[in-house]
Amino acid sequence: MNTVYFILFFGLGLLFGSFFNVVGLRLPQQKSFTNDRSICPNCSHILNWYELIPIFSYIFQRGRCRHCKAKISFIYPVMELVTGFLFAHSYAQLGLSVELILALFLMSMLVIVFVSDMKYMLIPNKVLLFFLPIFIVLRVLEPLEPWWSSIIGATLGFAIIAVIIIVSNGGMGAGDMKLFGVLGIVLGIKKVLLTFFLSCVIGAVIGLLMLWINRIHRKQPIPFGPYIVVAAIVTYFYGDILINWYVSTII
Repeated sequence: MNTVYFILFFGLGLLFGSFFNVVGLRLPQQKSFTNDRSICPNCSHILNWYELIPIFSYIFQRGRCRHCKAKISFIYPVMELVTGFLFAHSYAQLGLSVELILALFLMSMLVIVFVSDMKYMLIPNKVLLFFLPIFIVLRVLEPLEPWWSSIIGATLGFAIIAVIIIVSNGGMGAGDMKLFGVLGIVLGIKKVLLTFFLSCVIGAVIGLLMLWINRIHRKQPIPFGPYIVVAAIVTYFYGDILINWYVSTII
């Protein structure tokens, strides 16, 4: 692993993470994120370039707007750091390859989905539709083994959530269903099933914990997308290890 490249990808992740925050927060509200200048959501002050430096601006401003002193959401520096780590980790795991390009696009989509679903309990169709053809092309260039695993994986991922939605009368959202369909193209059959299993486990553990500390009540709707995101990241990088470990325990 080249340390210079590792630092470079971490820096790129910080920059793109800042942008992904904006996309995830603005797109569900049908706000432009390409032409409009960044503003303070409290006082509408147009932010200068030195107020938009990932991580550092938040630290130097002590988490507050320089003008109205309103608190800046902690989600900004957190997701910038997370994206930086994910980009750097992708390079560390995959090196300079076609699969690295796919991993960077996957991490980008998942960060946007996480921010959007956490804030609005919504996974925008435009996000999934933007990344879908990219994943298809990259899986043609770098296919799974066997190649048809992407097709079956997408169908299976979509179908599982569709059945849950029907049986539970809307217990999960259509956005989750579409997200699993897109993930199936990238992950294939085994890993999309593992992602579903892990997301349910993570969701159950965190849900019970939040009930125990009285952060939510029993019938309160909560976003499932963030659990899918975490499970998909774990599965993408470590799915083979987890699957092999599981198989070894039952043989």
